[in-house]
Amino acid sequence: MPPSKTGLLPDTDVVVRPLAERDWDAIVALEADAYTEDGLSEGREALKSRHFDGTCFVLEESGRVGGYLLALPYPPFSSPDLSRAEGSGHPSPNLHAHDLVIAEDLRGRGLGPRLLTHLRDTARELGYEQISLVAVRGAHVLWAQLGYRAHPEVELPESYGTNAMYMSMEVG
Repeated sequence: MPPSKTGLLPDTDVVVRPLAERDWDAIVALEADAYTEDGLSEGREALKSRHFDGTCFVLEESGRVGGYLLALPYPPFSSPDLSRAEGSGHPSPNLHAHDLVIAEDLRGRGLGPRLLTHLRDTARELGYEQISLVAVRGAHVLWAQLGYRAHPEVELPESYGTNAMYMSMEVG
């Protein structure tokens, strides 16, 4: 089997599929494991408020949720506040990749870039012009390597803590 764009062999045992209602317990647990220590965990209500049909996905491996990506239409150069749930939708040409988490035992297999490629393909199909995100914990260096451009001029809600950076890329 040829290597993927990431240079890694594709994971044939891992499937990207739309997020389903039955996935929320696993998503909440993955999110808490990833962010509680840094004070960035949002909790179930806020996470669920960021769900948008057609742009949120899970990685399923051997029948379990091993990762997820939550993305929702959101005005460019702004971002959801982690300390509260979202209200109604935000019609926008911008798709905000709000959260991406891969289970610790699945990291290093190129699954994050695989989810992002899936999101970009979906964004293109749905007519979005750009994808934005907030890089936390200094991850802006990694996101830049994937083609995202930093916007240090964008003010972020305090809930993201220090060392967070708004970033975006054209869907193309």
